[in-house]
Amino acid sequence: MPRLGPAWQPPVPGAQPAEQAGLKPPAAEVIAVCSGKGGVGKSTVALNLAAALAQDGARVGLLDADVYAPDIPLMLGLARRATAKHWTLARPGGLARTPLEPVERHGLRLMSAGFIVGEDQPVSWTADLVGALLNQMLWSTVWGELDFLVLDLPPGTGDITQAILRLIPAARAVLVVTPQDAAHLDTRRVITALNAAKITIAGGVENMSGLICPCCGERIDLFPPVAEHRSIWSAGVTRLGTVPMEPAKDDALAEPVVLTRPESVRALALRAAATAIRATL
Repeated sequence: MPRLGPAWQPPVPGAQPAEQAGLKPPAAEVIAVCSGKGGVGKSTVALNLAAALAQDGARVGLLDADVYAPDIPLMLGLARRATAKHWTLARPGGLARTPLEPVERHGLRLMSAGFIVGEDQPVSWTADLVGALLNQMLWSTVWGELDFLVLDLPPGTGDITQAILRLIPAARAVLVVTPQDAAHLDTRRVITALNAAKITIAGGVENMSGLICPCCGERIDLFPPVAEHRSIWSAGVTRLGTVPMEPAKDDALAEPVVLTRPESVRALALRAAATAIRATL
């Protein structure tokens, strides 16, 4: 795998955006997967979108930027069991320049706080320290040459999300919602924050959009419909895909469904969303 040259200089917390600092973005296209609230399947969508892009032959990295709840390793069966006792973060004024090797699985290059801390170990750090860790994972990871870097961001519009988006202002956001009023309302706040930061919104994916009946194959709505004027679609967000729920399958645990059950309705919907995202770039 190609290594980053000596000219690569990781930024420090509060640093100016990458383009202003003269740094090359880690990938030709950066896709930031966002949501207004937790529990909407944002990490599942991010993982499957990344896997679908890699399956199409693209070189894809996936950064699990939800430091307080790093779920991507757990979803891939890669969670670290032992507590990390010797992990130290460089002082905020000067991040460690030791390269971080990504974990490779299913053609993806992965980096997450879940590879650093134990599965049951809380990240009880201040926002500044978390921001420093994200800087280090983003800029010191030996990504190699990437076509896409997918960022699985924390839900909401907190300072960590804003900090990492400031580092890569050329990122394109993909919003994940469920067909619920609260999910759309909270995500409309994210839209306002993204517009203020001048981040381009590629579109949105509606996850858990009904349940596919295991008997007849018909879709069953689980939630009351969201009024059109309250939805993110009325705010001009392009609908990239509608992903239904399906009864759990043993072979779908801890793996992307686009790989384990590629012909399922859910996998086909996620692949269609990945294709739609790629078409917007």
